[in-house]
Amino acid sequence: MSLLPHRYPFLLIDRVVELEPEKRVVAIKNVAINEPFFSG
Repeated sequence: MSLLPHRYPFLLIDRVVELEPEKRVVAIKNVAINEPFFSG
């Protein structure tokens, strides 16, 4: 939870591209039309 804290809506990643432990991460999130932030 301390490395990737999140709350609703959970925006989970699909793939990690780069990782520097304890420093940074570069990731990919594929977005679909039925994602919760598109409603309304």
